[in-house]
Amino acid sequence: MNRKGLGNRGEETAAAYLEQKGYAILERQYRTPVGEIDLIARDGKTLVFVEVKTRRSARYGQPSAAVGWEKQRRIIRGAMWYMMNRQRQREAPPCRFDVVEVYAAPDHAWKVRHLENAFEADEL
Repeated sequence: MNRKGLGNRGEETAAAYLEQKGYAILERQYRTPVGEIDLIARDGKTLVFVEVKTRRSARYGQPSAAVGWEKQRRIIRGAMWYMMNRQRQREAPPCRFDVVEVYAAPDHAWKVRHLENAFEADEL
């Protein structure tokens, strides 16, 4: 499986995992002029912007370590774009930024680790 295919499969796995937890998936691969957000979901009344990182192993560290401050800034800007262009509510709902790590194990078992509140907009 090539890198793009692995990433897409990871996003599908992450979306299914979140749906099992009761999240409603609103958008997948949401593109903005400032970047892409892998998943946008609703957890109760909270709007959740999700970055999915898929790896074949943890050999080179945790996948979430690849979500540095520049990536966080792009996700936050994308979230702001989404809020301004998609949300039709007068009052913005509470928002959260999560990271979902997906490991493609050699035995074809997909392992998921969900990091809620992985970062905050005011950290930047």
